[in-house]
Amino acid sequence: MEELDLLKKAWQKDNHMFDQVSENEIYKMLHTKSSSIVKWILIISIIEVLFWTAMSVCYNTDDYMKKLHAEKMIMYFKALNFINYAVILWFIYNFYKNYIKISTTASTKQLMHDILKTRKTVQYYVWYNLTMIVLSLIAGFTIAFAYNPKMELLKNKIAQETNYHTLCVTLGIMLLTILVIVFVFWLFYRLLYGILLRKLNRNYKELKKIEL
Repeated sequence: MEELDLLKKAWQKDNHMFDQVSENEIYKMLHTKSSSIVKWILIISIIEVLFWTAMSVCYNTDDYMKKLHAEKMIMYFKALNFINYAVILWFIYNFYKNYIKISTTASTKQLMHDILKTRKTVQYYVWYNLTMIVLSLIAGFTIAFAYNPKMELLKNKIAQETNYHTLCVTLGIMLLTILVIVFVFWLFYRLLYGILLRKLNRNYKELKKIEL
């Protein structure tokens, strides 16, 4: 934010009239930057949805369920998939609304409010996605364990044991796998949206200085 730093330095050195001009210039710059950041959040979220949609088309869950003779689970996954897309589209709609609001706002206070609202929406979006990843992994492991013929040997071993050693090891491996996958996605979201949110937060802090 070199231009902003130069304006701030000039603002501190000159008279009150120039202070007012500089304040307006800083606001305009922060307004433009904030609008651009929220636009990128909207674009990235849309690209993300398109990517996962393409992945779901390439990997047909229905065929996998049929191979496992778990046809009765297909409807549950279709319903879950429908709800998931409805929630994701709701988030995208909110990103779009936040972008429109930030682009058209003309007040420092309102811009600060919209920035905070956008940050919260993105945070909720990330946590929702991570939660869905956890639930999907648990469902996937459970279905594989219940229906995959390759798991018969493991199930028999667990049934024969009285100390639950194999069961604990199996659950431990599943839990570790889930934690690793979720951590990788968390890093991905932190890199993808975290950079934009940090920039948005810096803009908020600068606006707060103007407001004070």
